[in-house]
Amino acid sequence: MASTREIRRRIRSVRNISQVTRAMEAVAASKMRRAQQQVMATRPYAEKALEVLSHIARLHGSGDALDALITARAEIKRVGIVLITADRGLAGGFNANVLRQNAAFIKEQRDQGREVEVVVVGRKGRDWLLRYDPVIRAEFTNMPDTLATADIAPISRTIIDDFRSERFDEVHLIFTDFVNTLIQRPTVQQILPVVPDETTATMPPDYIFEPSVEAVLEQVLIGFTEVQILQAMYESIASEHSARMVAMRNATEAANELVDELTLTYNKARQEGITRELMDIIGGSIGLE
Repeated sequence: MASTREIRRRIRSVRNISQVTRAMEAVAASKMRRAQQQVMATRPYAEKALEVLSHIARLHGSGDALDALITARAEIKRVGIVLITADRGLAGGFNANVLRQNAAFIKEQRDQGREVEVVVVGRKGRDWLLRYDPVIRAEFTNMPDTLATADIAPISRTIIDDFRSERFDEVHLIFTDFVNTLIQRPTVQQILPVVPDETTATMPPDYIFEPSVEAVLEQVLIGFTEVQILQAMYESIASEHSARMVAMRNATEAANELVDELTLTYNKARQEGITRELMDIIGGSIGLE
């Protein structure tokens, strides 16, 4: 058994760790509340934007510039991925789950003979790709928690330009969808070309656009594509803070349990030491007699 001095040192060390994890839990909880409010406020707009995009994709004969974003390629040879991870760890299985989903998706595409490149958001995703599969097209790190369209404009511009230039035949988002504080699901979502609406409702035969079909609908397509990326970022941020808060809470509870176990062990060791000293005193007293 370890000495009482060593046990005291371990108790002090574990208590210090529990104080750190408790503070990190409080910070993550504060950020999580703001991120949840943000994602819940923007989700209805993003869902409606996706619905509008799906309806627009059912339009035909709208011009080459527009058709490039809504027309599926005859053959898919190159696939682009926008992978959204965190810049930091200590978030439970948040990064590992989305990276596992990314690895499975890449394998699936390569099994079909397709080339894959990744536009990665977050250091964890970048480090994983550099270690295992260097197919990085672009990387974006140190993204703020409070995002705006201007923050993700370089990401959307990269994938739209690459899709139009036929560097990519399809573009998919891989991110963590926020369900609630305890549940976050890695999700794969195709964003280019826009998937047409599968409803059976008939579309109006024609529209009148000013100044032109291309000028209006192209901006709508680009803007709403940016909305999908922005919403995926919001979902990922809320999921990250939720996972970190839960992970730090579990770490704090585990540290407290370990302190209790070490305290019990310390008391036993201390009692054994006292008993041994008493036996020595009694043995010495008997010897003198």
